[in-house]
Amino acid sequence: MPTQKLICFLVGMALFALLVFKSEPGFVFGLDHANLLFHEAGHPVVGLFSQRLETYGGTLGQLTFPVVLAVSFWHKGEVVSFAVSVIWFFENWLNIARYMADARAQELPLVGGGDHDWAQIFGRWHVMNHDTQIAFLVRTTGWLGMGAACVWVIYLWWAGWKNSLTANQIGPAN
Repeated sequence: MPTQKLICFLVGMALFALLVFKSEPGFVFGLDHANLLFHEAGHPVVGLFSQRLETYGGTLGQLTFPVVLAVSFWHKGEVVSFAVSVIWFFENWLNIARYMADARAQELPLVGGGDHDWAQIFGRWHVMNHDTQIAFLVRTTGWLGMGAACVWVIYLWWAGWKNSLTANQIGPAN
């Protein structure tokens, strides 16, 4: 991977991190409104197959699109685009955690004023009293996943740089 591509990636990720930190916790305005559209579309799509699982469709919907892109970029060998898709996937976890942590309080505005997905899910699982703890784990996983994608890109650049140094050596290696 060329160094210029790495620099562009790192600058983009630094700007994205700044946006995430400056935004309301768990909600990046433009990106998470798009994720909300995918979330809402997921409910009726999953609902076609199972009314009981329709509640899970929102979260599945918002996670599906970044996964589809990641798989596509992986098959094309587009490392940076793959990493950005993985980062998008894990950024969704911050938003999902925000929604999970609201299961008991139910203070977040809901689209269409419907039922709170995670209140229903946690109620079914009998873990409602642990909504904020589960949300903390999900949020932490989101941050770790985004960080791992960035470290992976840096590692690939470093491995390529190291190999190019070895390939360019003249004479026997010491």
